[in-house]
Amino acid sequence: MATTPNTGLFYNRNIGIMAHIDAGKTTTTERILYYAGVNYKMGEVHEGAATMDWMVQEQERGITITSATTRIFWKYKDKPYNINIIDTPGHVDFTVEVERSLRVLDGAVALFCAVGGVEPQSETVWKQANKYHVPRIAFVNKMDRAGADFFAVVDQLKNKLGANPLPIHIPIGAENDFTGSIDLISMKALIWDEADFGMSFQTVDIPADLEDMAFEWREKLLESVSDYDDVLMEKFLTDPDTIKEEEIENAVRLATISMNITPVFCGSAFKNKGIQPLLDAIIKYLPSPDDLLPVVGINPDNNKEESRKADAKEPFSSLVFKIVTDPFVGKLAYFRVYSGTLNSGEAVLNIRTNKKERMSRIYQMHANKQNPINHISAGDIGAGVGFRDIKTGDTLTNLKHPILLESMDFPDPVIGIAVEPKTQADMDKLSIALGKLAEEDPTFTVKTTPDTGQTVISGMGELHLEIIVDRLKREFKVDCNQGAPEVSYKEALTSSVIYHEVYKKQTGGRGKFADIEFELSPPDEGVKGVQFLNEIVGGKIPREFIPAIEKGFNIALSNGVVAGYPLEGVKVRVFDGNYHPVDSDALAFEIAAKIGFKEAARKANPVLMEPFMNVEVVTPEEYLGDIIGDLNRRRGQMEGADMRGNSQIVKAKVPLSEMFGYVTTLRTLTSGRGLSTVTFSHYDRVPEAIETKLLAKIKGETLIV
Repeated sequence: MATTPNTGLFYNRNIGIMAHIDAGKTTTTERILYYAGVNYKMGEVHEGAATMDWMVQEQERGITITSATTRIFWKYKDKPYNINIIDTPGHVDFTVEVERSLRVLDGAVALFCAVGGVEPQSETVWKQANKYHVPRIAFVNKMDRAGADFFAVVDQLKNKLGANPLPIHIPIGAENDFTGSIDLISMKALIWDEADFGMSFQTVDIPADLEDMAFEWREKLLESVSDYDDVLMEKFLTDPDTIKEEEIENAVRLATISMNITPVFCGSAFKNKGIQPLLDAIIKYLPSPDDLLPVVGINPDNNKEESRKADAKEPFSSLVFKIVTDPFVGKLAYFRVYSGTLNSGEAVLNIRTNKKERMSRIYQMHANKQNPINHISAGDIGAGVGFRDIKTGDTLTNLKHPILLESMDFPDPVIGIAVEPKTQADMDKLSIALGKLAEEDPTFTVKTTPDTGQTVISGMGELHLEIIVDRLKREFKVDCNQGAPEVSYKEALTSSVIYHEVYKKQTGGRGKFADIEFELSPPDEGVKGVQFLNEIVGGKIPREFIPAIEKGFNIALSNGVVAGYPLEGVKVRVFDGNYHPVDSDALAFEIAAKIGFKEAARKANPVLMEPFMNVEVVTPEEYLGDIIGDLNRRRGQMEGADMRGNSQIVKAKVPLSEMFGYVTTLRTLTSGRGLSTVTFSHYDRVPEAIETKLLAKIKGETLIV
């Protein structure tokens, strides 16, 4: 352990710890903090004492809700390295925390339970890491648990995730007999001493009964990594005994950073085994900011692509990935610095608002504790205060050298509830509190229903909204009544229609006039929002009015014609129109687009769409029939069942509207022995008979809080 970091980007690592819920992320992070000397006592999740689970709700439930950032120093080969770590949630309702963390990280540690293996949320976070091109290493945790099977998990990494897993360590024993691991590069065994909380371990010869297996897996290791190093390949084919450890490690590093392989390690965080080799592996195999390509963005002054190297001397550029409302310092913005240096008190440009903001203070974060620092440089992660207007995904840059970095995409909420304060006096407090929570969480939205005036909050699941309501009570001192959960439906067009809209208004003075003809149709696959095609020729509509037409369609998209639900996307082709030299202006064309959209959408066969969820149920075999029967009654689309250990795994896609209260039903059906995971899958059309009933309910009833 080191107390003073080395300077230079080579000695920096920015990593995240990601996994399915209950794989042991937070416990692993606690052990890392302990062995790195940051903590002098191990905090346990089940005791509500974990450093990184600082929220009251996290401590009570034993789950991670918000991603927490910290920094440690780790000594490898007598050189101290800085490691910024983000511990992310595993529950699907808080997947936004993983998404925004991965956007700014250079590498990740993916944890897998040695018993559960690759679970549904494991697949989700793996895809998110692929999306942002984040190299990762895998750590098979809980090797001490009954049913632990390291090699089965390695197979699942390959078959379920499409990864190229490469064991660097293999376990010595399993379950109660798990004592250590074999390092396939040094060909030595590491045996942990349980008497001193795993602080020390012995490096010994490989046990005789495991030698054959160790040589077999070392052969696979050399065969795989030699594909990425010509010198190593030649030695492997001609004289493998001359291969040095350093050569293997360099080849593994290059193959990991290029995302061709995933090195795999093993251990038991709870039993304090395997953490030190994992920390060494983070240094050895995951990239420093120096190893990555320069970040690319758009210069807002000329709309041309520019790049910034990870260099403290380059112009400053950074991306805000998280906003937190702190009771003491106000709005705290977490950001990753991609280039340049920023001093405390210095001004930056927010590209979204095009306004100057002064960062009055800069902090290095340790969970919810702020450690003030004087400056921050390329390759580092910090937090700042002093912003008037800041949002997740904002780019902050040097005033004279602006650049817009790629932001983040967040999933839309799928479930909502109506809320109101228990006392009228709390109405303003509720509004302010919801505004602050919506700033923090891009997957949490607040809107007021025009017809009833009710406040409806929407999120990613029942737990997500439960936590929000709990935070309203504890943090903001607002007690709320709440309605039953409501599904966030959407609408979609199923056919094309050509429509001609003429908007005229005379009020005595200058009037309003706009004439547009357009085709409205479903969007191309994968397109969200308005897919706008301008085919106006000959100046029939002046060019300066075209953006107003597009804006009108974008606004209209949020309020569909079937039941007022938003549409995910439409395709609009504007091909004809007219204007008046005096009465036409941008507002007239915007209004014409909004009115025209409503009328055209009614003729384009609009339908209701509902969210479908991926449901995975783990159950003892004797309850399999009851589980499948119940999912069928919920309009579930079965996708098969297979064995995992002694349990059956049932997979199905089920409408969210049929899933309320499912956990209670599952407990009843399986005598408390069944487990389920529910993740968002896609939107699909509501069956006609159910749509008719739903529309009758929407038009005839008001949600009562």
